[in-house]
Amino acid sequence: MAKVAIRNLEGETVGERELADEVFANPPNQGLLWAVIRAQLAGRRRGTHSTKSRGEARGGGKKPWRQKGTGRARAGSIRSSLWRHGSIAHGPKPRDYSLKLPAKMTRGALRSALAAKYIDQKLTVVDGFALAQPKTRLFATALRKLGLERSVLVVNDAANPNLVLSSRNVPGCDLIRHHEMQAYDVLSHDSLLISETALNRIEAALR
Repeated sequence: MAKVAIRNLEGETVGERELADEVFANPPNQGLLWAVIRAQLAGRRRGTHSTKSRGEARGGGKKPWRQKGTGRARAGSIRSSLWRHGSIAHGPKPRDYSLKLPAKMTRGALRSALAAKYIDQKLTVVDGFALAQPKTRLFATALRKLGLERSVLVVNDAANPNLVLSSRNVPGCDLIRHHEMQAYDVLSHDSLLISETALNRIEAALR
């Protein structure tokens, strides 16, 4: 059974705990991760892009010149997609990009993402985020003591106003709650910093 050290915000090891085999023991499924992350990124697209077709572009109702006898090519509208200031042929229109996947695939991808972080030794578990004051400097110092210098995803299980205010201005740091975690969030950050109670909740949901 895999084990991980429990540390505090001073960077000291204060304990050790076993990790659930159902979540961390299996090797990451690359194909599953690709499919789920593709769906998660597609779901974040707003899909509000729009271009004007020939029928929507204003003007162009009059034929620019007569059909024959001018020596020029035939033209029926100055809003033709071939003309400057014309319409857009087959351009993008508002659409929904979201993809629906089974919940089992989403949970399986999150398990694979967590296992990948553990294998790469990028998983750090702390006993809690007890911050006396909402100070960016205090939290940035704690990250340095934990050896988390690059982008880090911070996961907590409860509302913590001091943590929110302390972490929001740290470059490369994103804070989420345990129930908001997705595979893309885990893999798009270099390190994963998670509280012990949040880890308990995640393991219980993914077993």
